[in-house]
Amino acid sequence: MTPNLLDMGRLRAVLARHPRLVDAGLVVPLAVITGPAALRGAGVAAWLCFGLVHAPIVWRRRWPVPVFWAVFGLAILAGLVVGVRVEGLYPEAVVAVAVYTVARYAPRRQLIPIVVAIELPALVVFIMDGPHWTALGFVTSALAATVLLGITVRTRRAYLAELEERARRLERERDQQAQIAVAAERARIARDMHDIVAHNLAVMVALADGAAFTATASPERAADTMHTVAATGREALGEMRRVLGLLREEGAGRTPQPGLDGLDALVERVRAAGVRVALTVDGVPGDWGAGAGLAVYRIVQEALTNTLKHAGPEASAHVQLRYRDGAAEVEIIDDGGQRVAAPAVAGGHGLTGMAERTAAYGGDVTAGPREGAPGWRVYARLRFDDGAAA
Repeated sequence: MTPNLLDMGRLRAVLARHPRLVDAGLVVPLAVITGPAALRGAGVAAWLCFGLVHAPIVWRRRWPVPVFWAVFGLAILAGLVVGVRVEGLYPEAVVAVAVYTVARYAPRRQLIPIVVAIELPALVVFIMDGPHWTALGFVTSALAATVLLGITVRTRRAYLAELEERARRLERERDQQAQIAVAAERARIARDMHDIVAHNLAVMVALADGAAFTATASPERAADTMHTVAATGREALGEMRRVLGLLREEGAGRTPQPGLDGLDALVERVRAAGVRVALTVDGVPGDWGAGAGLAVYRIVQEALTNTLKHAGPEASAHVQLRYRDGAAEVEIIDDGGQRVAAPAVAGGHGLTGMAERTAAYGGDVTAGPREGAPGWRVYARLRFDDGAAA
């Protein structure tokens, strides 16, 4: 993670913990924009009303509806006390911010009386004194745009929050499935170890006791018995080696694992989540076995998962597979999307897993920001020729 991204992440975290500071900071540029025209040649009363109209914005997110009515009422009171000024954006800009806040944070039913409170007086004033259709259309359009903007931002934030929650839920489910798989594997190992070790050791102990008992009276019989003990031990050792070999092999004795033929389905699932994924294949894979296909699959899966988590559902990604004689190259790049934080190159379980899988096939993996372009790049090269796999 670059220092700039780290600083931006910290700043966003601080602002998220102190939203009132953000709203107080909003008042300053708002007053700078509306103040020059509103306060030109104004007296103390106008300055006081100007400050009172802007002050409730500081609490806009905590109490959006009361803040709107406070701003709206104070704006009308200011107009009655110091007169209405047609220059500039005061108090329309402050009222618009309050309306947006209601549309963004409050229940939608709260918008109905607010729209009526703004539109009805404008309708009466501009029709009775004119009519001024252009002015009425401007007010109506500005009000509609403000309301729609707040609703749109609210809907989008809710959608992104749902995606984040879904990602967290999938991670929890994945961890639970991993724990279940570990428990099942431990149970299977326990059964195998019992069958191999306990049985053969019991036989060996019994034979050794018999050999010890007959050693004095019948040395030849004791020697034959010890040969049987040795044979039993060698058989047990061979079975133990086979069990350990099965444990080292990917997917041995378990549900069939995904491979190269599952990449299309993986890409489609990521596309369904919103990421625009393109998949290109150069060459034809060799007869490398299920373990090789699983390694490539897991690398692509982890890279696309990081794209979805860190770049957001609107990112674009390109997966390119290049098959050569005895080797495969896997490259996944994304355009960054809405990425505000990059996955750590070291220390993350996903990238560590990719490194372990490529190292098992005599290869290596690199992951980091793209050079000269926004986004992230993962590149892995695996060798499947004789002696490459560890």
